[in-house]
Amino acid sequence: MRGAFQDGQRLPSERRLAEDRSASRGTVREALRLLEQGDLLVRRPGSGSYVTYPAESPGAEREDVAEITSPLQLLEVRLALEPQMVRLASRNMTARDIAGLEEALLNMEGAEHDEEKFSHWDKIFHRRIAEGTRNPLMITMYGQINHVRTHDLWESIKGAILTPPRIRQYNHHHRDVLDAIRRRDPESAVACMNTHLQLAQQDLLEPPETGETQ
Repeated sequence: MRGAFQDGQRLPSERRLAEDRSASRGTVREALRLLEQGDLLVRRPGSGSYVTYPAESPGAEREDVAEITSPLQLLEVRLALEPQMVRLASRNMTARDIAGLEEALLNMEGAEHDEEKFSHWDKIFHRRIAEGTRNPLMITMYGQINHVRTHDLWESIKGAILTPPRIRQYNHHHRDVLDAIRRRDPESAVACMNTHLQLAQQDLLEPPETGETQ
């Protein structure tokens, strides 16, 4: 945040960070995890950790966009971007990337009755698809999307949408996307992602019936 690292710059290794700051490797890993959770960096297996927040900007522009973007407008952008994301991810994700994607999905599948945990891992799942494109601009753009997804406008309505049955259905969609990526089938991945996001868009217009919460 002081500008020591630029957007897209690779951080030193965990070992170097630990040595420079006289900290344990465990402390460094936890710090990196929190930065990743805050969309301030992406961690690419076998490559390193990369800054995703433009250090030269104090973040006012990001906050302004989050303030004026409605959940429906966010879904419009996601529908435009994420099908292309999964198309590229189907071609470019490594076996290790796909394992990381499955880890996120397993955590979502274990959060049927916990909307906060589901939301947390849902963001990670979609961000890992973005990282799997191997396109730095795509990754940065998706970082902005995840930032907007944390805004109060979404937080205020997600409880009405994320019922246990709907979480199960979303996870079926996520599983379909993962399976298509694993098969290296970009067209199926695109179709599955469109189905997923169109349901999310429909749910914003007409939230699931309250009777579905059981």
